[in-house]
Amino acid sequence: MDIDQVRRDYLQGGLKREDLASDPIEQFELWLKQAIEAGMQDPTAMTVATVDAEGQPSQRIVLLKQVDPQGFVFYTNYESHKAQDITVNPLVSLHFPWHALERQVKVCGRAEKVSAADSLKYFSSRPEESQLAAWASAQSRPVSSRQLLMQQFNAMKEKFKQGKIPLPDFWGGYRVVPSSIEFWQGGAHRLHDRFQYSRLKADDRSETGGDWTIERLAP
Repeated sequence: MDIDQVRRDYLQGGLKREDLASDPIEQFELWLKQAIEAGMQDPTAMTVATVDAEGQPSQRIVLLKQVDPQGFVFYTNYESHKAQDITVNPLVSLHFPWHALERQVKVCGRAEKVSAADSLKYFSSRPEESQLAAWASAQSRPVSSRQLLMQQFNAMKEKFKQGKIPLPDFWGGYRVVPSSIEFWQGGAHRLHDRFQYSRLKADDRSETGGDWTIERLAP
């Protein structure tokens, strides 16, 4: 199969410095809103990249569940592969691939656990089947068959058939506090527009009056 000639040009429009918000979270929320309004499938899907104790990178797709001035929040099993990586190296990267809009966003930052109260609030909002699945699945660990997985699911369904399903002590959220956020807009002839927001140190913020610096990156 020849794939070296598989390509397309990016012609939907450029990105100018004067079009950017001064705060990257505000800019991200605008782009996310536009991705949702465009009818994109899974607009909140993002790749989470982590690195383990041996330096081996790993990636997986999860769903963004909250974005605010403090960062980007997702939820997972605290005993999963990604959580084990974060324990030894909390520096992670997120990637939003909005192909239909010829856009990408890359976030680099530090992952921190959200509060148990926040985890409980989100867990309680999930469909009951998803709550049961969190209890049934020992995420990232080997399982001999789907039949066994369903047996575990049904066992949890029976166990918690009365009353609310409690929050597992091994399940909760992470907030990625960003140190840099890059916005990428496809351009003709591979001359893409890239702008990176970098968080300023405290001393620099007092001098500039802002929290972020913005620079254009060569494609």
